Amino acid sequence: MVEPLLLGAIEAGGTKFLCAISDRNGVMLKQARIATTTPEMTLAAASAFFSEATAQYGPLSAFSIGSFGPLSLNSVASDYGCITSTPKVGWQNVDLLAHFRRTIDAPMALDTDVNCAAVGERLFGSGRGLDTFCYVTVGTGIGVGLLINGAPHGGANHPEAGHIKLPRAPGDDQFAGICPYHGDCLEGLACGPAMQARWGVPAETLPSNHQAWDIEADYIAGLCATLTYTVRPDRIIVGGGVMQLAMYDRVRGVLTDKLAGYDASLRAIDMADYIAAPTAGSSAGLTGALAVAYRTATRQWPTHWAITEIPSIRVEAINA
Repeated sequence: MVEPLLLGAIEAGGTKFLCAISDRNGVMLKQARIATTTPEMTLAAASAFFSEATAQYGPLSAFSIGSFGPLSLNSVASDYGCITSTPKVGWQNVDLLAHFRRTIDAPMALDTDVNCAAVGERLFGSGRGLDTFCYVTVGTGIGVGLLINGAPHGGANHPEAGHIKLPRAPGDDQFAGICPYHGDCLEGLACGPAMQARWGVPAETLPSNHQAWDIEADYIAGLCATLTYTVRPDRIIVGGGVMQLAMYDRVRGVLTDKLAGYDASLRAIDMADYIAAPTAGSSAGLTGALAVAYRTATRQWPTHWAITEIPSIRVEAINA
């Protein structure tokens, strides 16, 4: 007899928390969207969702969170389970795991939202069949998820490749950057808000022949070159609101120039396959978090899931 499993997960983003429970086959039974406001209100609303869901379906077998960061993921650190020095106002030093341990009695896992999205891409999207690849999102911030040998990479803590320093793109010598910690790191120069600060309008309103896109492609290709030389992934999946369709060929061309023909294995890369768009859908992070919960409960990744979603209900934050 197959043991029943009920899995809970949250994709915790800077604008919304997506909460869901699923069965052992990845079929979502209940889902909710909660606006990210204050930690007290947002976490209380999330806890209420899981309280109602477990009253309806039974206790959770495992629970997972894929969250914006930075996070403390080293289990021996004094702040393990916390969001740490995030620029998200009011969310510094919020202890996610401690909060949900008070309200949910189940084994728990915590990882970055980009690592969970990478898991979702491996199950259902552009990472299928690959053991080592990078997932890059370029939107409100720039994050990089990394799967090595089929599992999210952590180490002493999670990577923060969005904050590397890169040479300035041609024609971009004057913009100071917007990162509150580093100024002109990659995120400070190339995330969506940085593009709006530089050009005065949202990136999506800029015409396709605007020099902004050449500058942006240079920075994203610089990140991909760094990932190529340090990780040598099978593929780099690049998504996020800034990555409009025409950007992919721009990034591929600039990356080819930056690699400069070094190393026969790099010369053999098919750029059309190497730099890919995500294809697992907008809920890849939530699906990936549910898969992490499955692995927490069973010690293995799901191999039999299909994408099954239900419309999310909007939950008002609770003033706790």
